[in-house]
Amino acid sequence: MKSPANFDELLEQIRLRILPFTGAFFVIVLLTYMLLYIIDVYPEPKEAREENTSLTIINDSKTEEGDDSEVANITTAALPVKIVFDELDKEIAVLNPTSRSVADLDAALLEGVVRHPDSADFQNTGNIFILGHSSYLPNVMNKNFQAFNGIQNLDWGDTIRLWSTDTEYVYRVDRVYKAKASEVTVPLDTTRGKLTLATCNSFGSKDDRFMVEATLVSKKAL
Repeated sequence: MKSPANFDELLEQIRLRILPFTGAFFVIVLLTYMLLYIIDVYPEPKEAREENTSLTIINDSKTEEGDDSEVANITTAALPVKIVFDELDKEIAVLNPTSRSVADLDAALLEGVVRHPDSADFQNTGNIFILGHSSYLPNVMNKNFQAFNGIQNLDWGDTIRLWSTDTEYVYRVDRVYKAKASEVTVPLDTTRGKLTLATCNSFGSKDDRFMVEATLVSKKAL
């Protein structure tokens, strides 16, 4: 298109170009949104995430609205600090946040995997419930987004080692499966030492996730 000779010609050229430009702009925005949605990196509104229930957690001794001071009173030695997968050649830091808010739990997931504060610990027999990110995007800046990559490949009889500050606890894998978050129930009060792992995008998300259930078989001092 030739350069405008005067102001009227400039306005005419702008008028002719504005509709194609506007159309192209909205098409690009729509395609970008769809791509982000497909690869699950489009952020949910905070209000929606807070209302979502990621898993049904059954614990007769505590509730989601319980007193956070109960969690804070657990001794450091009774909490997991590292999880080791020999079959996956992987070891990951375990965080133990005391807050039950989705925002605080999601923030902890950026630094490792997270033991749900309502689940058991090494001081109280029950089911230790640990969640971690899983992502198969080719380029991930924070490797904690891939912390639980591969747990779906564990088999019955494989071992998972959970460390406290002074003791190693060895669990045997009993079951590995994929389920919708809305269909998963995690019983936390059990008479045996149990470990449940789950992949998650957010504590508030409803995405399908891989689950691993394991039973405590031995422990030894470090």
